[in-house]
Amino acid sequence: MIFNAIFVFFLSFLIFTSEITACTGILLKADDESIVTGRTVEFGSDIEMSVAVIPRNFKFTGNIPNGNGMAYTSKYAAVGIYCFDNKVLMDGMNERGLSAAAFYFPGFAQYAKITTDNQTNALSPVEFPNWILTQFATIEEVKAALHSVVIAPTILSNWGATPPPMHYIVYDQYGKSIVIEPIHGTLETYENELGVLTNSPAYDWHLANLRNFINLTPFNVEPIHLRGLELAPFGQGAGMVGLPGDFTPPSRFVRAAIFSAAEIPSKNSDEAVSQAFHILNQFDIPAGLVRQKDQTSFSVDYTLLTSVKDPNAMKYYYRSYADQTIRFIDLKQFDLDGKTIKSVKAEGMQKSFDASSILR
Repeated sequence: MIFNAIFVFFLSFLIFTSEITACTGILLKADDESIVTGRTVEFGSDIEMSVAVIPRNFKFTGNIPNGNGMAYTSKYAAVGIYCFDNKVLMDGMNERGLSAAAFYFPGFAQYAKITTDNQTNALSPVEFPNWILTQFATIEEVKAALHSVVIAPTILSNWGATPPPMHYIVYDQYGKSIVIEPIHGTLETYENELGVLTNSPAYDWHLANLRNFINLTPFNVEPIHLRGLELAPFGQGAGMVGLPGDFTPPSRFVRAAIFSAAEIPSKNSDEAVSQAFHILNQFDIPAGLVRQKDQTSFSVDYTLLTSVKDPNAMKYYYRSYADQTIRFIDLKQFDLDGKTIKSVKAEGMQKSFDASSILR
């Protein structure tokens, strides 16, 4: 019976995660106690993304299967990324330093059934982070408000024939974090001491799996002696032998947890931003390396965008697949009481810098 249950679990995991999606999130803390958070964005298809600033007092209405859902007005301005023409932030940071992001959760996301009783409290899966960013200043406020919202199984234009399966991570400016997952129609929360998130299975499964890798260390392994014969490592990095290197969510979770915990803390948030991009390079997927076969062709998963948030400086950093130049949006430079959403396409073309003249 136990074997059968385990087999069914892993079979369902393989079936439901055949949809290509791979996102990885991390948190770093600097010596001055400032924090930065970062993530990669992969959705298995080309997604049009825009960087945007949402002002205070902007009105939103939830887009759900039965019509209009929750109506709310932004209390806080926020900066981040929205996809296609859905001008709601799926990844971002608000003026109070609270960050929120959606990650794919295929095979495990179970949304609430929408009724006339809860329709006015309902949001689509892609709208949920925007609601958090524009309504709350702290994680405690988010947790206290979760009973008043439901996520509706909404089929959205450009997102495929089924509701996009999502789970979510929230950070505050001090480094506290929670994970929110829609399980059996309710929103389960987990304290996230690691500050790490990837995709399926559920967060608590990833924590249990991490125990398989507690032998890993950034320190080199000392030589051993077998019957008088000394055996030494071939080179640097022997403490990480056994580190999973593939792009599956469990393997990326392990690497993200270990890399973010083992990094030498930066002096301040400026340096931590650079360090975060270096760590996230380990999760950058080139086009063609991860593929899903269809009947007549295949789809490709690759890193569409990488973002890093600095809540201390109120800066949202990003780079796209086509343009590796790191850019940032400084929320402090905007009129946070403006009347419109300001946005620009996140994609770009790589521009090289000619350094020849430096050598002359």
